[in-house]
Amino acid sequence: MATTGSVSPKSLRVGVLGAGRIGKIHTQILSRLGVTIVSIADPGADRAKALADEFGVPNFTTDPNEIFKDPTIHAVLICSPTDHHAHQIHLAAQHHKHIFCEKPIALDLAVVDAAVKAVEDANVKMMVGFNRRFDANFQRVRRAVIDGEVGDVSMIRITSRDPSPPPVSYIKVSGGMFCDMTIHDFDMARFLVGSEIDQVYVLGKARDAEIGAAGDVDVAVVCLQFANGVIGYIENSRVAAYGYDQRVEVLGSKGAVSCENNYPNSVSEPPCTDH
Repeated sequence: MATTGSVSPKSLRVGVLGAGRIGKIHTQILSRLGVTIVSIADPGADRAKALADEFGVPNFTTDPNEIFKDPTIHAVLICSPTDHHAHQIHLAAQHHKHIFCEKPIALDLAVVDAAVKAVEDANVKMMVGFNRRFDANFQRVRRAVIDGEVGDVSMIRITSRDPSPPPVSYIKVSGGMFCDMTIHDFDMARFLVGSEIDQVYVLGKARDAEIGAAGDVDVAVVCLQFANGVIGYIENSRVAAYGYDQRVEVLGSKGAVSCENNYPNSVSEPPCTDH
């Protein structure tokens, strides 16, 4: 049975499901924090072993059930392909493991709802990997909104561009750009505005023929209407030759607050003058 209270990093025991790129990133971070990684599961035994060996993890397996059934493991990190997430959430909840799951939970809303209900019924904790909520710059923007520094918010603008697209084989199983990439921007828009989204309007295009043939787009503009009346604008591109581009601006009645790229603290403070 997993613990129900708070656990210090050094006493936390976890299992990692998936030894791909994101699984390796999480394993590296957990190792730095002093978390005890008990085992790594991946369908590819060689890949699971290689990751375990690299970070001194004592066990690896091709069967994730070994992790779910291990009574010494408090929590699991679900870093497997998208089409495995919901099923593994159900199994983790059944075995009373707390859960960190990479986004998205699933590509079908009914499947997502069922997974969330399983977590609630099991009374375990689950977090989906929306990492930008913990970025100091985005948190500063949120505080400016919450504290009323920009006044009444009327608009949010988010620019999100990746330097290159993922493999087409990944695009075909990930749900496409909106479920894989824009999902972060949807979450950030809700996080910063503090309201749910009522309406969505999208214009997208596939500039890459292979991506288009896979049924996806690689550039898009998304317009949002929030329940509190705020208007949102998201600009996405899979191809930004100059590198990652993550920017946000919130406009209010007293001014604007924004964060840009490349600097340790890129927040542009709102003006202090009253209106």
